[in-house]
Amino acid sequence: MAFESLSDKLQGVFKQLKSKGKLTEKDVKAALREVKLALLEADVNFKVVKTFIKNIEERAIGQEVLESLTPGQQVIKIVNEELINLMGSTHSKLTFSSTPPTIYMMVGLQGAGKTTTTAKLGGLLKKQGKRPLLVACDVYRPAAIKQLQVVGGQLGLPVFSMGDTHQPVDIAKAAVSHGISNNNDVILIDTAGRLHVDEEMMKELQDIKEAVQPKEILLVVDAMTGQDAVNVAEHFNTMLEIDGVILTKLDGDTRGGAALSVRSVTQKPIKFAGMGEKLEDLHPFYPDRMASRILGMGDILTLIEKAQDSIDEKKAAELEQKIRTAEFSFEDFLDQMQQVKKMGPLNQLIGMIPGINQQMADIDIDEKEIARVEAIILSMTPEERRNPAILNSSRKRRIALGCGLNIQEINKLVKQFEQTRKMMKQFSGMMKGKKGKPKFPFF
Repeated sequence: MAFESLSDKLQGVFKQLKSKGKLTEKDVKAALREVKLALLEADVNFKVVKTFIKNIEERAIGQEVLESLTPGQQVIKIVNEELINLMGSTHSKLTFSSTPPTIYMMVGLQGAGKTTTTAKLGGLLKKQGKRPLLVACDVYRPAAIKQLQVVGGQLGLPVFSMGDTHQPVDIAKAAVSHGISNNNDVILIDTAGRLHVDEEMMKELQDIKEAVQPKEILLVVDAMTGQDAVNVAEHFNTMLEIDGVILTKLDGDTRGGAALSVRSVTQKPIKFAGMGEKLEDLHPFYPDRMASRILGMGDILTLIEKAQDSIDEKKAAELEQKIRTAEFSFEDFLDQMQQVKKMGPLNQLIGMIPGINQQMADIDIDEKEIARVEAIILSMTPEERRNPAILNSSRKRRIALGCGLNIQEINKLVKQFEQTRKMMKQFSGMMKGKKGKPKFPFF
């Protein structure tokens, strides 16, 4: 996960700061040296790190901080604020043309995930009520056009293509005319990338820019390329004057330095972050939320948004009623598992819960265990899911054969489920105290 190593190191530094009742100037400088090393190891641009540390030092080494009741907390607060400033202070939204269509030009190197990101962005805008048109202008990379058509089709988005025999500039101009004729209010142009920045590539992109006058030019950058991502962003910005950056592969095993450097070097906002391979895994980039996650403070707002998008409110209300009346069944359990899975990998979700990062550091979350539980429940008949009491030995043998597991695992799940249901029933009873007060046995 992006920033994992950096996050662990920073949290270690701050734990030491908080453990001291009073801080001296020497303590702060020693801590900031550790922060500096952690940032450099995370592949953050050296100039960016130097300025960042200087800004923190100027604010942290002062009477107001060092003589406060909680100096360690004050230093952490300053680091958090400077991290937010480093990544752009506030969330930067896309801008739209006053007269449709709004044209977005997607640029970047080959391999950054530009074509898939173009489709993902189209899908995001479609959810917002827009009518996007995807445009295949990459006529050089084999299967680039087909790739855009496939991912566009999966999202139910139209794709404009003229094959690979026309000039990209002509395709872009024809696409705009087509979009206007078909009432597409957003046009997303997927341009060609190269393995490195070259003059021919830049000239072609400049020609497309001049021909269609895009509202925004969005640079797609692979976060896993680290320091190279900053150099690429700087070059594209110099040649094209980009309007924003989309960071991809932020869910990968990356040090995350690009996210902390790109905005500072280009002075252009990071607008979106790709956090997975699924077509819905493109999210608006919030500097304050990302800073909180880096410092181990969680990201509860994103967690709430994911829950709102994934969890059916009506089903949640029905589940609450079933828990209260102790009618919770394997069908309800399966339904809840499937809704939680829609929110994303458990490791990502846990990372969003404030203060839980270090507590969960040594716990390995086995996603395969969830799949095994799901397989067991799906091997039951609807009657067995609704009424686990009828699960005798022969039924359990049939379920074990159906899911490819042994009877011991079936017994273990049934036992855990019954214990959970019993606890729910007890909890429901405890909450029925006199005058609406909880009737816990230890009160």
